[in-house]
Amino acid sequence: MAEVTLDLRGQPKAEAYAELKSHALAILEGIDDDICAMATMSCLLHNAFGHLWTGFYRVVTPGKLLRVGPYQGTLGCLEITFGKGVCGTSAAKGETVVVADVHAFPGHITCDGRSASEIVVPVYGRNRELLAVLDIDSEHKNTFDDVDRAALEDLVSWFQHRAP
Repeated sequence: MAEVTLDLRGQPKAEAYAELKSHALAILEGIDDDICAMATMSCLLHNAFGHLWTGFYRVVTPGKLLRVGPYQGTLGCLEITFGKGVCGTSAAKGETVVVADVHAFPGHITCDGRSASEIVVPVYGRNRELLAVLDIDSEHKNTFDDVDRAALEDLVSWFQHRAP
């Protein structure tokens, strides 16, 4: 199964995310490595939906600094301060941020000028510590909604519930 990379474009979102989650859980079964899981999830999400940029910013200084982790897409920003941009805002607030138009988001950090909308989801570990944020950018405005939010929050809950 690990050799299969799904393309779920064109499927209803809820069905696509359910299939993706099942696939990801099967691939990650028995894995207890955050970086491996981040790389795998980035690849699966990026290829399944064809987003512009899909990846993780890891917490390197709690409450202060995020650093780019495993991702798919063009070169990402290397470091983001908590509270800055969409990723830093999500990390500081500890909640998912959905942005319909990044150009209307105060303080948006432009890593790729083609980005038009974005979703950032906090990723928590077993002890509810913030490990990272999942960042997904789209070339189209209004790409992300509550279906994406709920499904992505559910997917990254793997980090809290993975086997020791």
